[in-house]
Amino acid sequence: MKSVDAHLADILAAVGPLPPRPLPLGSAHGCVLAADLHAATALPGFDNSAMDGYALHAADVAGAGPDHPVTLPVTGDIPAAPGTPAPVAPGTAVRIMTGAPLPPGADTVVQIEWTDGRMDQVTVARAPVPGQNIRRAGEDVAVGDLVLPAGRLLGAAQIGLLAALNVAAPTVHPRPRVAVLSTGSELVEVGGTLGPGQIVDSNSHAVAAAAREAGARVRRLAGVPDSPDAFAALLGDVRTDTDAVITTGGVSVGAFDVVKQVLAAAGTVRFERLAMRPGMPQGFGVLDGVPVFTLPGNPVSALVSFELFVRPALRRMRGLAFVHRPTLVVTTAQPVRAAAGRRSYLRVRLADGGEGRPPVAHLTGGQGAHQMSALAAADALLIVPADGGEVPAGRELTALLLDDEVTAAGRLGGALPADRRRVEVGG
Repeated sequence: MKSVDAHLADILAAVGPLPPRPLPLGSAHGCVLAADLHAATALPGFDNSAMDGYALHAADVAGAGPDHPVTLPVTGDIPAAPGTPAPVAPGTAVRIMTGAPLPPGADTVVQIEWTDGRMDQVTVARAPVPGQNIRRAGEDVAVGDLVLPAGRLLGAAQIGLLAALNVAAPTVHPRPRVAVLSTGSELVEVGGTLGPGQIVDSNSHAVAAAAREAGARVRRLAGVPDSPDAFAALLGDVRTDTDAVITTGGVSVGAFDVVKQVLAAAGTVRFERLAMRPGMPQGFGVLDGVPVFTLPGNPVSALVSFELFVRPALRRMRGLAFVHRPTLVVTTAQPVRAAAGRRSYLRVRLADGGEGRPPVAHLTGGQGAHQMSALAAADALLIVPADGGEVPAGRELTALLLDDEVTAAGRLGGALPADRRRVEVGG
């Protein structure tokens, strides 16, 4: 049997970042910047006030204090609005709002809290320093500055910065378009009526959700019948406008395993048995330039396989540097055993191990490939080496985190190891 690490290495060698293209800001959110971005404009674009107050000459109020305030006439108001304000003459002040352009001549803004706040004249009770409460043009970003490097994931803060710099369409690696196909004549869509021998199609919903969580744009096609012609026709249709295809079911040795029948004949998709549990039957290949992932039909096997093989590939297609889930060292809460000759991925929930000790991994229930409730209750996959045999309680093993890092850390009381980080491992 092929190893998990070798299968993953073959997949990652066959995929790369999608070709970059400009996307509107709304569509670029969650994408990876494809090229260094330098500022074409300054931020702020002009000198402006950081406070509501009065713009004036600092020298005019240099001697102000509680016992000897200085009073100046107020000659106007400057709102945060378009336009160029009139100059401020020595010995006068103008009211100014936060964000409003600094008028020529003024070198200081005295916040309103240091004054009596009047409109016709203002009494200043504290002496400011020159330049106080002024945001200078370009103090955040100067023209030509490297704003964001290639490879940066565009989150809310990065999108806000690009908008402030008037970048309407950054060049990014787009999100991969993924088609999810679940095969089986016995499948019924959620909400349908089940007849004898029929089951609800959960795989397509679960795998589609996992692909969205991995950053893909997903098209779900459910209930593909066990017909080679029907599967081949549908596969031909979806390949024309997708970047990857994921199938579930039909990859073993059954008489009606149509995925294997159709794709094996194409010659570029290989079907192999991996030394892992769950998820031994796997297939992968590139068909007319489109990566095709064929996952097992058992629901737990499908999702565990997605985590190990498809999620890293989709993240690489997005242009992300870190493609794997984070791992950490945990201790076993009870004895566990690996399948003979196969690496096992057991569904566990982590609990705080106490001060200075690794988290404790508790099995969430039955570990069968069909038992979705245990996977739904898990926040990690406990990795038991193929040669692990019987592993006693209290033994340290590696776990692949499925839960959000912040959520997991909070639930564990912040007691995660200090070196917890994203690492490049095959799982």
